[in-house]
Amino acid sequence: MNDYKKEFQEARGAISEIDKEIAKLFEKRMEAAEKVALYKKVNGIPVEDSVRENHLIETNSQLVNNDEIRSYYVSFLKNTMKLSKDYQHSIIDGTRVAFSGVKGAFAEIAVKRIFPDAVCVPYGDFKSAYKAVENGECEVAILPIENSFEGDVARVMDLTYFGSLFINGVYDMAVEQHLFSTKNADRRTIKKVISHPQALGQCADYIEENGYETEESVNTAAAAKKVSEADDNTVGVICSLEAGNEYGLKLIDRKINKDSTNTTRFAVFSRVPRDNTHDSNNFIVLFTVRDEAGSLSKAISVFGECGYNLKALKSRPSKDVIWNYYFFLEGEGHLSAESEAEMLSKLSEVCTNVRLVGRYPKEQII
Repeated sequence: MNDYKKEFQEARGAISEIDKEIAKLFEKRMEAAEKVALYKKVNGIPVEDSVRENHLIETNSQLVNNDEIRSYYVSFLKNTMKLSKDYQHSIIDGTRVAFSGVKGAFAEIAVKRIFPDAVCVPYGDFKSAYKAVENGECEVAILPIENSFEGDVARVMDLTYFGSLFINGVYDMAVEQHLFSTKNADRRTIKKVISHPQALGQCADYIEENGYETEESVNTAAAAKKVSEADDNTVGVICSLEAGNEYGLKLIDRKINKDSTNTTRFAVFSRVPRDNTHDSNNFIVLFTVRDEAGSLSKAISVFGECGYNLKALKSRPSKDVIWNYYFFLEGEGHLSAESEAEMLSKLSEVCTNVRLVGRYPKEQII
């Protein structure tokens, strides 16, 4: 019996000493988490990183040799990660994120999903939101770069080419369009619908079917605000549920967009480029080519030669020289410091201008 009591006391003493070490290590871990949070804040990277979390759990759980307690260690890891994320959220809380539109805009919805702790700062147009980050008014801007139904957002592509910011993340958000109007309206009283041109295009079949006139607006949420203020039951708005509810409108019809898979790609713009981390397996390069036969094909071949998969190639007028174009290329494959330098060096031999504007992990759905 005395042996059990002695072992009990020794075990308690050991736990106390281990807890002291754990406390020291926990403090060090949280100090490291603080540095991670500050990096994420500057670079416009969200706290949540499920890919890394799963990788750490899978890898670190194998460090425990005792099969019977391995599952408890996994729970320990998950709880520790949650505390780390809570601490990071508290540090990032208050980050100012610019978007184009008013309250309830799809861009604001994207901001809240990517950066739930952020302060959403609305601007009247894409350029103003972009410039707000360039001049330091905001840390990050979230802007749409492409819609699966309506195509590229040309104005944002131009801002990326002519501006100085970097893309540190790309997120896909499903877009659902709904018909709202005033409290006394219904589908029969409505004669005209107001919305952003892309939303009108997405709902063209529905609009034609009901014989509605159309009016364009700078964005869907601004249209919702206008309809609310006008209080006219002959006018409807096509917008998100959030925008319709924000301005006290009545829901007339749900999910009226033609394509149920309608998705918008949002990019996170920051003043600081994301570094060559192991998870940054996608990149965006902007370039112009020499006015010589075969120069574009030579530029494109560089990516294959360097082992990268070309996912998309788009062109836009450069505006500085008539009939001159810049190219927006999305590639896949990890860029180490050495491979990046090699790729850019080879591109500079056949291009008049080259700029790596984005590194980011796999696109995420929000």
